[in-house]
Amino acid sequence: MNTSGVVEHIVEWLKEYSLNSKTRGFVVGISGGIDSAVTSALAARTGRPLLCVEMPIHQAPSQVSRGRKHIEMLKAQFDNVSSVEVELTDLYEDFINAVPDTRDKDEAMALVNTRARLRMTTLYYFAGLRQSLVVGTGNKVEDFGVGFFTKYGDGGVDLSPIADLYKSEVYAIAEEMGVISEIMNAAPTDGLWGDDRTDEDQIGASYPELEWAMEFQKNQGDESTLEGRQQEVYAIYTRLHRANQHKMVPIPVCEIPAQLKG
Repeated sequence: MNTSGVVEHIVEWLKEYSLNSKTRGFVVGISGGIDSAVTSALAARTGRPLLCVEMPIHQAPSQVSRGRKHIEMLKAQFDNVSSVEVELTDLYEDFINAVPDTRDKDEAMALVNTRARLRMTTLYYFAGLRQSLVVGTGNKVEDFGVGFFTKYGDGGVDLSPIADLYKSEVYAIAEEMGVISEIMNAAPTDGLWGDDRTDEDQIGASYPELEWAMEFQKNQGDESTLEGRQQEVYAIYTRLHRANQHKMVPIPVCEIPAQLKG
């Protein structure tokens, strides 16, 4: 991959999109992870106003610290970057107290998705104030492979600059742009559970494994040739790819026959 060329291409794409849409800049949620670090660094390079937003909800101190350090690095390098931190923990707890306590096995996942949706609402609040675009931070495997994002949460964005990059390619871009080592070396996590579980813990496969599976499916590989770990990983990938199609395809629209409308 021509890493420097990809950086330049994305930066120009972001800048042109903002100018053509008559918006004033960008808003990016900062998690302390690699994807949001790369996305914000790319947006900063456009020269357009960029607001970096931290939104902790029972967040691990290490994640908050990484995010703050990354933001300070961007602000030191680019005078178009500003930041704000919105502590959402109390709001999240108020929500929990307002809804029925079902003690259902699915409640934990519903609350995890609620965290992501509270953050999406916060990002669009600032985007509305600043007449700016909310920039997505999802990579190719998450957005189009296994659907590892929250519908109308971190999936609720205006544009996606890194969604055609595998996670390994995101790391290459990060290295090219000098993303801090703490973020480069941190295990990928969505940070939504309030514990130390990683993306791999949740999915059951690493990003390199999922990238392999995505390419295998794309190239219409022969499943009968797989065995051992490859067979296991491909089963994980195809199961999640099927289950999360509702996130990855346009919302179904009920089309009314012309004779019923006339």
